[in-house]
Amino acid sequence: MNPPPPAHHAAVRARAHAGAKLVLRGIALNAALAAVKFAGGILGHSYALIADGTESLLDIFSSLLVWAGFRVAAEPPDADHPYGHGKAEPLAALAVAVLVFAASGWISVRAVQLILTPHQVPHAWTLPLLAGVVALKLWFSRRMNAAGAALRSTGLEVEAWHHYSDALTSAVAFAGITVAVVGGQGWEAADDWAALVAAAVIAFNGVGMFRRALGDVMDTAVPENFEREIRAVALAVPGVRALDKCRVRRSGLSHLVDIHVRVDGDLTVREGHDIAHAVKDALLASVPHAISDVSVHIEPAG
Repeated sequence: MNPPPPAHHAAVRARAHAGAKLVLRGIALNAALAAVKFAGGILGHSYALIADGTESLLDIFSSLLVWAGFRVAAEPPDADHPYGHGKAEPLAALAVAVLVFAASGWISVRAVQLILTPHQVPHAWTLPLLAGVVALKLWFSRRMNAAGAALRSTGLEVEAWHHYSDALTSAVAFAGITVAVVGGQGWEAADDWAALVAAAVIAFNGVGMFRRALGDVMDTAVPENFEREIRAVALAVPGVRALDKCRVRRSGLSHLVDIHVRVDGDLTVREGHDIAHAVKDALLASVPHAISDVSVHIEPAG
């Protein structure tokens, strides 16, 4: 039987499983909404709704990528991945951003084709359907964003952004259908123009998703206040005189810390080693920071 993982790795695994569970709920929501949107778009003669339904289908696939990223990120370090599997989470978010761009391009091309092709005015009953979709998506986006902030998860925050983008596209579709219904014959293209605007919104949000995920993959520096908190924890350890370098990078749902600590130069190697372990233990115990590994370098003070 394998020994239980250390507490800090167990905490990362628990957060990953919690994130994966929320993503699965989002998949179920998107599956139901995709069916409703396609039915409403086909029966109600609204391409904006069909485009919205297409995005919901894509959301299911992208959410599966994020879910898989969480599953991999939950695995502890091993011989092939000594720093853990945390990068799987932002890599999945990066893949989602790429899919968002693809969806935007496809919807744009199809919307332009329909703008140039005469078709029926959408039915008015599609409007309350879209209003319900917007309300549901905004609610779930806020819920997922709060979970992403609590778990410090780029994947969940990108998913929340994606759900918010869905709400915006549905709102734009609502506006386009309203114009088409009120205007009547001659205004049916308003629905297609709404789909085109929705595609632009999707692409704009895709840029934000891509930059956020790429930042984690490229080890962008953590916020200054987070680094200050880490320094404060290390300085509070008895025997630590000062700090030099302190480098922190995200690895999925946790952080990796590389810190240089100054101690009394007259201490023995064993005493310096004990202080280094105390610094590492203190940082790993700082649960809100979700630190999974610490490398401490000892230097003489003065």
